[in-house]
Amino acid sequence: MREDRPVGPIIEGWQAPPLPEGPVLEGRYAALEPMRADSHAALIYREMQGHDWLWDYISFGPFASASQYHRWMRGAEGQPDPHFLAIRDKDRGIWGGVAAFMRIKPAMGVVEVGSITFAPALQGARAATEAMALMMGWVFDAGYRRYEWKCDALNRPSRRAAQRLGFSYEGTFRQHMVIKGRNRDTAWFAVTDQEWPALKEAFSVWLNPSNFDAEGQQRERLSDLTRLVRLVDDPTL
Repeated sequence: MREDRPVGPIIEGWQAPPLPEGPVLEGRYAALEPMRADSHAALIYREMQGHDWLWDYISFGPFASASQYHRWMRGAEGQPDPHFLAIRDKDRGIWGGVAAFMRIKPAMGVVEVGSITFAPALQGARAATEAMALMMGWVFDAGYRRYEWKCDALNRPSRRAAQRLGFSYEGTFRQHMVIKGRNRDTAWFAVTDQEWPALKEAFSVWLNPSNFDAEGQQRERLSDLTRLVRLVDDPTL
């Protein structure tokens, strides 16, 4: 090997991790299970109805009726990629949204979280944060090396959420997609397996009931806890 042509280190004992086939994930505040139209569509749509802006940056939706949403969910359920999970807020007793493992590449150890659609009742709830932590935990416990978050570069709430959850900003791909007839520049974020132990501890501290006062207000912000782990912050925030 020529000294002026370096290559990456060998990954000792590397084996491709499994596909996320039907994980059921449960924490203190959130529960996730494979999305099923007959079980979840009507309940989730009830929380999302009248909020068409939820799908502004999503390739599917909005939906004019519960039956239309049911048909979409029927077509999307049970797929290996994207593999959708329905999310329940245990405190409120509602099914409040969906998220998917997608662009899954076990041979490369890479998976993305995407199509995150949370009803207003779930947004900002502890269950929403815990749902994302549970999905991230499954990824790295399964043996993946890299977990990606991509969003429309104009979607500032999504960019803020990625950074708050500990994803490092990696750049913006210009004219990356055409979604609903519109140009989409895509902002890229990622977490690696080397960062997961510290992020796991940050989530544990933030989600602990002792981090919230009697009115439910947080004592420590998750973004402050994850700042110690993130390699690069989003320069637009």
